Amino acid sequence: MSSLSCGIVGLPNVGKSTIFCALTDAAVESANYPFTTIEPNIAVVDVPDPRLNNLADLLNSKKKIATSLKFVDIAGLVKGASKGEGLGNKFLGNIREVDAIVHVLRCFNGETTHVMETVDPIRDLEIINLELSISDLQILEKRILKVEKNKRSGDKKSIKEFEIIQSLINSINKNEEITLSDFSDPEERKIIKELNLISTKPTIYILNFGNDSIESERIEQLKEIIVQKNSFFVEIYGLLENEIKDLEEDEKRIFLDEYKIKEAGLSQLIEKSYKILNLITYYTAGPQESRAWSIANNTKAPAAAGKIHTDFQKGFIRAEVIEYIDFISSGSEEESKNKGLMRSEGKEYIVKDGDIIHFRYNV
Repeated sequence: MSSLSCGIVGLPNVGKSTIFCALTDAAVESANYPFTTIEPNIAVVDVPDPRLNNLADLLNSKKKIATSLKFVDIAGLVKGASKGEGLGNKFLGNIREVDAIVHVLRCFNGETTHVMETVDPIRDLEIINLELSISDLQILEKRILKVEKNKRSGDKKSIKEFEIIQSLINSINKNEEITLSDFSDPEERKIIKELNLISTKPTIYILNFGNDSIESERIEQLKEIIVQKNSFFVEIYGLLENEIKDLEEDEKRIFLDEYKIKEAGLSQLIEKSYKILNLITYYTAGPQESRAWSIANNTKAPAAAGKIHTDFQKGFIRAEVIEYIDFISSGSEEESKNKGLMRSEGKEYIVKDGDIIHFRYNV
């Protein structure tokens, strides 16, 4: 099963590669000039999961497999990228392939040269969002010309698509946010998804404080703008976390405490990624293997089974479900059964976060 992907983006020299290094423990080049990152660097990161650890320990599982997220460090964008400036076309092509965007904003001073010469995260946010919007607008304008031809012949699907595209163009021109949740009609959502617009991708903003944060009033204004966008932000001291990434956990904690950081950047980012992608985790557990599986919230049991293998979904009979808390308190699957804590659920069952499931199927 392929991991969901988060593309790390931002202007050149805002600390993207340093943060990628810190978050993923993957060594990549980081230098004081634009376009250090040309080909995207990719790292698949296990999601820290105390529940999985507890299950594996309780059952003495031979294997423990965490669910994962893929982080893609994409080349720095510059003003004019939508017109092909810098590595614009390459950047925009890479970013269309990810499930969510992690937008790094430079909130520190320091020796590294900013591509715009001064440090202003609000300006940087506006530059990148404008370039992404223009890129989407170009796609929509090309698409509407094609759809218009079919619309003239009276094709109902083309008429519907034309109306949706026109609505999206109007929204972008008015600088309005576009979110899939605003469209309740499944057919409309399907059409918009197929357009693969960057504007519809969920975004998390990383406020990168480096080791030398800029003045707090500007930071507070930035946070307000992000909240108004219904997005999340994560505060990370990128340089610090990169410097301490190889230390033992207790040593890391000493440094984080010194900076009054309650939680490391990766944990914060994964938590926010799960929220913004609307994900939950269920488990399969036993002496051979305990494993975590990520699925979209409100997924029905057969589709959840399909994450393990397509045969499980095709031949789905039932799901035998134990809640995590009940499993841990009982100490085993057998004892959970004896206490009547295992439920048998059918095709309409919506899987809950923390469910431990054994799927019955027949192909």
